[in-house]
Amino acid sequence: MPSLDTALTFLGLSILLGLSPGPDNVFVLMQSATHGRKAGLLVTLGLCTGLLGHTAAVALGLAAVLAASAAAFMALKLAGAAYLVFLAWDAMRAPVGPLASGSPPTLQPWQMYGRGVVMNLTNPKVGIFFLAFLPQFVRPEAGQVAWQVTSLGGLFILATLLVFGSLAWFAGWAGVWLQRSRRTQRILRWSTAVIFIGLAARLAWLD
Repeated sequence: MPSLDTALTFLGLSILLGLSPGPDNVFVLMQSATHGRKAGLLVTLGLCTGLLGHTAAVALGLAAVLAASAAAFMALKLAGAAYLVFLAWDAMRAPVGPLASGSPPTLQPWQMYGRGVVMNLTNPKVGIFFLAFLPQFVRPEAGQVAWQVTSLGGLFILATLLVFGSLAWFAGWAGVWLQRSRRTQRILRWSTAVIFIGLAARLAWLD
């Protein structure tokens, strides 16, 4: 089980990353603005359900890697750190301006929930991100790796519920804030880049 300090740090970073404009939160935002809060909340629940699958996959995979070799586990974490540096660079050079959204389709409630699940589970970037992000907070000496990853995944899902649920609830205000404010987008993207770089640097000083 992660320590309280680790859990709170992870939760705070996850919330900030959830605020960074991306396809998932834009989809939630547009569904809410177009079809109402219920639509956005259903999509959010679907996305969080998909995260359960990614959490399970990473938990089982990391436990297997650590059981095979501690050196392999560290190599995996270093590879993850390199990917986080790439994400930081990608965030820093991302353009700011009106977010592309298109015309979101009208879906039935079960379809909205299902769309969220499918969008998340079929997005390989989510799995890669989890594989890069979660291990940075795992300490083999602190207990079972699978349980630590599961706990962190649960916190990430909580952060997603808080952020995306808030976007769905306050869709009108959030739409103006995220889509029209270049300054807000710039701050969020640079904050995201700083987080990614900090996580990668953190690994250089911690075993």
